[in-house]
Amino acid sequence: MLAVVGVIAVIVVLAVAIVFLSQNNPASNNPSTTPTPTATPTTSSSIAPEVTPLTSPAGEYSANSKQVLFETSMGNFIIQLRDDKPITTSNFINLVTQGFYDGTIFHRVIEGFMIQGGYNQSTLASNIADEIGTDNHNYLGTIAMANTGAANSASSQFFINTANNNNRYSSFDTSYAVFGTVIDGMDVVMAISEVDVQNNGYGEVSQPIQTVTLISATVLN
Repeated sequence: MLAVVGVIAVIVVLAVAIVFLSQNNPASNNPSTTPTPTATPTTSSSIAPEVTPLTSPAGEYSANSKQVLFETSMGNFIIQLRDDKPITTSNFINLVTQGFYDGTIFHRVIEGFMIQGGYNQSTLASNIADEIGTDNHNYLGTIAMANTGAANSASSQFFINTANNNNRYSSFDTSYAVFGTVIDGMDVVMAISEVDVQNNGYGEVSQPIQTVTLISATVLN
């Protein structure tokens, strides 16, 4: 009986490993939600600069669009959130306000593609409904929600495009909800995307060797 239980346990472990590998296949470069350990944050004394808000395209951005400051161990950048993605932006703002992202890391980095963060090892976030819309383009500098590949599976993890990924493969823009864009500090985002990486344990070379910490995220307005 114990032998049978042991065999079943081995089969379950192998099945889980196969699922993770399929979600992190470097050939597809899908921004799937892969957990990794968090890191100890460092300190920062930077002050957010005054930046001119986006006001176009009309309906997407306005002078009143929410802005979020990301303080990282490699420098700071600011994201402006879209007005036409209320479910996604409200979820993101709530998580930022709760301090959910503080002390987490950019756990997945692929140069020429994207940087991914938002996994909190100690707290799980609820899934939200997909909010793709008709004007959803993963252009350079935009931020989008990562997911497991299933419908309505986005929760807290996000990625920032470091290339024009809207044509990366046919379903990219219909799979990942774009909810904002970097309006200041894109040089920091690009620097993060160029850090040295190693195998993440699932067959993809995307885990930063140098820990890149999201020290804090703060809503500015």
